[in-house]
Amino acid sequence: MIFPPASLDPLNRRLRRRGQSPFGNWLLGLVLPLAGLSAAEPERSSSPESMFVYFGTYTGNASKGIYVSRFEPGAGRLSAPELAAEIVSPAFLALHPNRRFLYAVNEIGSFQGQPGGAVSALAIDPATGRLTLLNQESARGGGPCHLTVDPSGKALLVANYGGGSITVLPLRPGGELDPARTFVQHTGSSVNPRRQTAPHAHGIYVDAANRFVFVPDLGLDKVLVYRWYPATFALEAHDPPAAGLAPGAGPRHLAFHPDGRFVYVINELLNTVTAFGYDPQSGSLHEIQTVGTLPEDFAGRNSTAEITVHPSGRFLYGSNRGHDSLALYAIDPATGRLTLLGHEPTQGRTPRNFALDPTGQWLLAANQESASVVVFRVDAQSGRLHPTGQVVEVPSPVCVLFR
Repeated sequence: MIFPPASLDPLNRRLRRRGQSPFGNWLLGLVLPLAGLSAAEPERSSSPESMFVYFGTYTGNASKGIYVSRFEPGAGRLSAPELAAEIVSPAFLALHPNRRFLYAVNEIGSFQGQPGGAVSALAIDPATGRLTLLNQESARGGGPCHLTVDPSGKALLVANYGGGSITVLPLRPGGELDPARTFVQHTGSSVNPRRQTAPHAHGIYVDAANRFVFVPDLGLDKVLVYRWYPATFALEAHDPPAAGLAPGAGPRHLAFHPDGRFVYVINELLNTVTAFGYDPQSGSLHEIQTVGTLPEDFAGRNSTAEITVHPSGRFLYGSNRGHDSLALYAIDPATGRLTLLGHEPTQGRTPRNFALDPTGQWLLAANQESASVVVFRVDAQSGRLHPTGQVVEVPSPVCVLFR
C-alpha cells in the first residue's frame, strides 16, 4: 500500500516527535475493506470462552492498522495476530456496548484537507474478528488520542491531545458515526515549559451512571469534570469544573474502582498515581493520596502511561515507560488508599498500554518499541504477575482491547 508524504505542518512535526506516524493529509476514505486481503483467517475456536483481542498501533514502517488475535482465557493462550483492518494510526480503540462495533481514533494532523484528526467506525465479523470500515468523521481537533462509547451506546466521546479539546459524535443504530455534535476547547497551561504550554486532553471517561464525563488534561494538570446529557449530546462544565493535580504532574489516564467510590489517575510527567474519592451522586472528586510509580533507587528517564484496576477491586496496575515495568498496588477497600507492592518487568521496551482480560486472570502488556505483546498470569490472592512465556509480535502496539 502506498502512503503519500506527510505534511510538514507544526502539529505533524510534534506527532512525529512523539513517535507517531502523521500521514497528515492522506485521505482516510481510501481505507480498504479487508474481505479477501488475506487468505488466512484467525483460527476458529470451539470453546465458547474464547474471545477476540484487538491491538491498536501506529502505522508506518511495519504496521498497517488494527490487528486481532484469539485469546483463550481457560489456558491463557494467545494466537498469532493478523491484520483486521488496514487503517492509518488507530492509536486507541473502544468497543460498543453491543459488542458489534469497534471505534478507533486516527491520530493524525489533518483529515480530508482540514486540520484535525479523525475517528473511524468499524463492524466486527463475529466469526473471524475481521473489521469492515463503516465510515469516518473528523475529530475536530488535532492528534486525537483516546475515545470511549457512552453506556447508552448512542455517543462516541473523543479526546484530542494535539488540539487540547474534546468532541462528541452521535452513533447511528447501524454503528456509523454522525458528524460531531459537541465540541469543547480547553484553555490554559501549566508549569512544564516543554509539555504544558497549552492544553492536551489525554483521556475521556464516562461514569457508570452515564451522568458525568471526566477528562485528564496533561497540559493543565487537571481532571476536568462535565455534566453529560446523552439525549442531546451536550456537555456542561460541572461545579467545580475540575480536580487539580500537583503542578507538573501531567495527568494522562484514569480508572474507576468497581464499587464506584474511587477514581485513580496516572500522572505521566511526575510518575505518580493520585487516588480520589468519588461521589457518584454529585460527581465530585476529592484527593486521598498521591504515590510514586518507580523504585526509590531508579535514576533513569521514565514516563507513565496506562492505569487499570483489577475487576476484584483489590489491586491497581500502572505502566512505566523507561523503567519498562508495571507497578502493582494493593487497594484498601475501605479508604481507597494505595500500597505499592512492587514492579514486574514487561519483557520489552515502552509499555504504552496493557489490559486485563474480563476474568481478571490474565494481563496482556503491549511493548511499543519492541513490537511485542506479553502474556502474564495474575495471582488472584496477591495480584502479582507471572510471565507465561507467551510473546507475540505486533508492530508498534499502543492499545489492547478485549472483546
